[in-house]
Amino acid sequence: MAINIKNLRNQMRKDDGINGDAQRLEQTVWMLFMKLFDVKEDEWELNATFNNEKYVSIIPSAYRWKNWALDDTGLTGDELIEFVEKMFKDLKAMEVKNAKAQLVHDVFADTHNYMKSGTILRQCINEINKSDFNLQSDRHEFNIIYEKMLAELQSAGDAGEFYTPRPVTEFVVEMVNPKIKERVLDFACGTGGFLVSTIEHYKKTGQIKSALDLKLIEKNVCGIEKKQLPYALCMTNMLLHDIEVPNIEHRNSFTGQVSGFSDDDQVEVIVINPPYGGIEEDGIESNFAKEYKTRETADLAMALLIEKLSNKGRAGVVLPDSILFGDGVKKTIKKHLLTEFNLHTIVKLPEGVFAPYTPITTNLLFFEKNDKGTKDIWFYELELPVGMQRFTKTNSIKSYHFDGVRAWWNNRVVSECAFKVSVKDLLNYNLNIKNPNKKKVELDYTIEQIVDNMKKIVDDNKKTLIKLEELLNDK
Repeated sequence: MAINIKNLRNQMRKDDGINGDAQRLEQTVWMLFMKLFDVKEDEWELNATFNNEKYVSIIPSAYRWKNWALDDTGLTGDELIEFVEKMFKDLKAMEVKNAKAQLVHDVFADTHNYMKSGTILRQCINEINKSDFNLQSDRHEFNIIYEKMLAELQSAGDAGEFYTPRPVTEFVVEMVNPKIKERVLDFACGTGGFLVSTIEHYKKTGQIKSALDLKLIEKNVCGIEKKQLPYALCMTNMLLHDIEVPNIEHRNSFTGQVSGFSDDDQVEVIVINPPYGGIEEDGIESNFAKEYKTRETADLAMALLIEKLSNKGRAGVVLPDSILFGDGVKKTIKKHLLTEFNLHTIVKLPEGVFAPYTPITTNLLFFEKNDKGTKDIWFYELELPVGMQRFTKTNSIKSYHFDGVRAWWNNRVVSECAFKVSVKDLLNYNLNIKNPNKKKVELDYTIEQIVDNMKKIVDDNKKTLIKLEELLNDK
């Protein structure tokens, strides 16, 4: 039996301590994390026993999920609330002895229990216990639950963050094609969409063959996320994908070192949807070179990416239209992209891909770092399905909508969707190029006929007004 996310949501809405979707999601995440981490501890303990080793639990025994949460008729009411409050206090103060303990500490550092009713909390715990994370089928079911929870967050927050649809992360990763021995980074990883898609890509392409490969992934697949809720979601999701010690930092990417990286500190692959439209806190811009002085999050992300990507490294990035035609720092970024990288492909996405979070039209930029720069850029305009004006929350983008560009990718020809532009023909580094091959919509009327029709409508309206005035005067 799987968790019913609707039941869980309805139960939490009855609790006076839950105020809005974000708190409800945070409440759900810490419980799912505790349950999943307990399953992982059982696995680690079993492996230790098999190897004649002694296993010391990461989470104190009293706080292991199986010891206080599995009994449907166990702790409840005020007693449960008091227990959970003490558990949070102790986990936050827990001594960090190894990487796994650090993981627990970081997840709980800024996490809160918002629920006030122990009775309702017990009902929620019992709902979560309907899934058995020892079963691979239930772990797959959690992926569906995870997607539903994210889809329920209706606003983008105050720094431009929002959920990247899974079909987008899958397509970007597929085209960038990371290898298991390469270092892969998303330094605005949010809930881990690009990182999970990278792991799934390894599985699909047969790159994971042993437990040693999973250890290599733990080291090479890296993320950075500054906000607590998406960080906790990311860590939980990585655990579900058998990454026992996720290489995810909980901090702001724009603090600390942002340039002058050594070869060892650079990475071969970056896949990212940087927050755009947001403004960083005062002083962040002082970390960057003069030419990148800005507090706009997407511009800072691109400045960091330019520095962080290794020689011959490659990237897939989601960026808004404003980057393509903007001046100032945006122009500087584009100059670097065209002179130090091969910006070989820009996929222009249609409206509504990120509905309901933002109406901003976005693009997927694919480029490689080299010494020769960019000669030509291919543009591909992803078409909406016939009869659809835009993607929406209820009619969202799907993986098959990328099938056309997938088929075109390795056999590039000019078409109604695709065209190529020489960098020599660009004006002022403007990358917001209109598709010259798109068929113009044929008008059923000439301009003269349209003007005549408008005049007729105006005349008819005047006559109607005169008749109305006459009727009023007759009263």
